[in-house]
Amino acid sequence: MFLRMLYNQQLAQASYLVGCAATGEALVVDPNRDLDQYFNLAAREGFRIAAVTETHIHADFVSGARELAARSGARLYLSGEGPAAWQYTYAGESGATLVHQGDLITVGNIHLEVLHTPGHTPEHIAFLLTDAAHADKPMGIFTGDFVFVGDVGRPDLLERAAGYGGTMADSARQLYASLQRFPALPDYLQVWPGHGAGSACGKALGAVPQSTVGYETRFNWAFQVHDEDEFIERVLAGQPNPPAYFARMKQVNKEGPIPRLMLPAPQHVRLNDLLEMLGEAVTVVDTRPADAYAGGHLPGTINIPMGASFVTWAGWLLPDDHPFALIVDDHEADIAARQLGLIGLDALAGYATSEVFSAWSARGRELATLRRIDPAGLSDLLRRDEVEALDVREPSEVALGAIAGSRAIPLGYLPRRLADLPRDRTLVVYCQSGMRSSIAASLLAAAGHQKVIDLVGGFDAWQRHQ
Repeated sequence: MFLRMLYNQQLAQASYLVGCAATGEALVVDPNRDLDQYFNLAAREGFRIAAVTETHIHADFVSGARELAARSGARLYLSGEGPAAWQYTYAGESGATLVHQGDLITVGNIHLEVLHTPGHTPEHIAFLLTDAAHADKPMGIFTGDFVFVGDVGRPDLLERAAGYGGTMADSARQLYASLQRFPALPDYLQVWPGHGAGSACGKALGAVPQSTVGYETRFNWAFQVHDEDEFIERVLAGQPNPPAYFARMKQVNKEGPIPRLMLPAPQHVRLNDLLEMLGEAVTVVDTRPADAYAGGHLPGTINIPMGASFVTWAGWLLPDDHPFALIVDDHEADIAARQLGLIGLDALAGYATSEVFSAWSARGRELATLRRIDPAGLSDLLRRDEVEALDVREPSEVALGAIAGSRAIPLGYLPRRLADLPRDRTLVVYCQSGMRSSIAASLLAAAGHQKVIDLVGGFDAWQRHQ
């Protein structure tokens, strides 16, 4: 048997390819939309993808299951569990096989036994993996968003992201019941989760890629709580704000995503095109590092630097119903488009490169700049009551300490709260380390706030200065 995890750093998401050496067939669990990685791995190892499945209707990325099955000619297996409201509406037209508790998915000598594990979502399933060529007992379990290393899937997303009011407590109760069955599995079973540290599908995910049932039942906090009401309270407390795009992802993955092959390639545009887009209220994202953006940028553009958090903040801040454009290095245009496509941001109107800055200057126009300040400078301004501090961190971070008198609005909610902010006072924006504040300052400047300063180093630097 061949088993390989494919991990996407931007999504903190794991998918898996399992191959049977005897038949040359493989199955894929929880694929995302970047399908080349599965085809390339299968070809490199001499496998044909014969089956595709997933643990649940995902909220944090566009599923690649439907397109991967169609392009490879594989059988598609989807959960048939849960209420009618959470059934896959595209299952019939895709010829998918719906699976339930106790069903078996077989590819060569590879057997996946389906376990219904509701809580994170009502239809959620996990898979016990057995290599039947060598054993008659399972060796591991693909847990999806049920059990992570050190944490469990959050049960509040149906309400907080998808808008199904009053479901959090019931989902938490379902999750508690599902977890009670987990310790009955053999301690030696390997645990292969759907996410790692950094995912918003839990609040304290470990950075270790896999675990065992025995380790998790002994050290994962969720298995140390033996009272249902206490578990419900603890699992719902302190969950991070779900990114705005989660609700849209649920709907997209339920109805069936548009195949990537149907989408046009990103088009290179010049300065005139970009200015026309800005005039039509198209969001233009400058993907350069914060320092470069602060030093000179086109007026009206916002800054979301390429990097580990690029996809997350694009999902929070870019409209899903309106075109957007990018300023990006030429060799990164396809990478950026592919990353944004992972969360369904397909309305890329075009991309421009750094040549637009020289073209702007050649017209005798000055690039806009973003004022930045260090903690010592901010202390002086605060003493003179010349500024107002804006904290764009999460509430859990603010609760651990903040600059006295600051106003708190998490970055993800800032676009809808712009009207709450004064335009007659200078706003000094800060976060924990300085990355989010530069994005927030660019949003404010693009929205017409002319008195904006970014605190370099964030609250970490501020605390060191005190």
